Amino acid sequence: MGMGVKAVVGDEAQLKALENTLSSSAPPAQVGLVVGKLSPSSDRALAYSLIPTPPTDAGDPPCSLRAKPKPKPKPKPADSTSSLDFDVDWVAEHARQVSRMLLGGMSVIGIYIWASEASFKATSPAVLSQVVRAVSQVVPLYDSAVDERLLIHISYSPRRSACRICDMSSGSLRPCDFKYSKLLASLQTFRCTYNFEIRVPVVQAEPFKKVVSKAISNLTKEVQNAKALIDGILFSDAMDNTLEGPHNVEFLVPFKNNLPAEECSLEGVSGLLLFAGSVSALAYLGPKESVSEAISDLKLDIITSLRSRLDIILDEADGESTTDNLENSLSQKAAQVVFHELRAPYSFPFPRRILIPWLAGSYVCDYLQQSETTEDAMERCREVMSLEADMGNYSIVEPESASCTTLGSFWDVVPGALSKAPSEPGRKEIQSAENGLRRTHGSSFSILAALVALLIALLVGYIFTFSAILKT
Repeated sequence: MGMGVKAVVGDEAQLKALENTLSSSAPPAQVGLVVGKLSPSSDRALAYSLIPTPPTDAGDPPCSLRAKPKPKPKPKPADSTSSLDFDVDWVAEHARQVSRMLLGGMSVIGIYIWASEASFKATSPAVLSQVVRAVSQVVPLYDSAVDERLLIHISYSPRRSACRICDMSSGSLRPCDFKYSKLLASLQTFRCTYNFEIRVPVVQAEPFKKVVSKAISNLTKEVQNAKALIDGILFSDAMDNTLEGPHNVEFLVPFKNNLPAEECSLEGVSGLLLFAGSVSALAYLGPKESVSEAISDLKLDIITSLRSRLDIILDEADGESTTDNLENSLSQKAAQVVFHELRAPYSFPFPRRILIPWLAGSYVCDYLQQSETTEDAMERCREVMSLEADMGNYSIVEPESASCTTLGSFWDVVPGALSKAPSEPGRKEIQSAENGLRRTHGSSFSILAALVALLIALLVGYIFTFSAILKT
């Protein structure tokens, strides 16, 4: 458990803008998500933006006033106020979709409720914390010791805002200090392109999801151990967060054997999955935060981005309602692949990440399947993130080509024999001119290493034989 949140700072421009919109449209009640940062290193939470949860598929509001109870012969005064009613599953599903679109350093960290003081007080704390908990379960904060989320109440009668901290283990709500500041305008941007090549042994009858999840877990270990170069300088804790951005980060991965020996000798290994490609990652660092947080957020962005892509493929494969769609059939075929029965090389492209302008120069992201266009992404963004409808396509950034998982027969992809592996996909940088050096460990190194090892072995053998001859 972390030290606990003592104060919440909200971005003044964004939070006040939503308040003004709500007071002019005056819905009786509304629920939405808080996007921000719960920093493990400080006792402050940053609230960057509030995103209203859209109406349900049936067109119902996700938060409404409960019908008033019929008055008893002598009604108590408390009976006259309606409490709030929530579609908890819908709010949680919205949180899942929003979190998929957020880049490093931003998460769904709670909910906000727009309601009168009276109806908010008439709603039991257990109902309120149930909504917050449902959101936290679908969007866990990875690598975070903070077991708390926010509940911001914007009251219209009387007009004021207050924040409570919800403890996830007990469900209790406690008040905390809430103030406004300029946050989004002072965010620092850190970005990188991470090239990877992971080999995973495929055991018989392992399903697609399990094999690819295993590849992502192996990659997670590699990313976590990587050292960071920031604008060409090796990262150290002494670096401060006052440098002007944006910053280009490069991760240096220690040289390693591609597969641990014990994995190569597994019983029942029927082949190797080569998981290779390039992830364009981005992280935002808030004011007064340390650069080391930006590095861990960037590493986390690489991994969560790949997890999101796998989820998208599996979601599509599950959605049977539109199976006549070509894209779904691709995802379905992938999700149903039985690796150990494949005899020919098989490759499947992952959805590629695009960046969509959001607030105050920051971006959110979406993922495009092969048959989709940027217009599909804009449509999703308008719905999920409540983006303005008149945003043009012109400012969307496409930093990636499709990253790809490829399966070959075992001998095609043993380390060092990459003749048939796919060449690394081309990439467009966000701004090529600012892109720092990049080190990619390719197959040429492993082939060279194998030749050197062979040469040494021959020499050693020759020396032993020669010395034996001399002795006789």
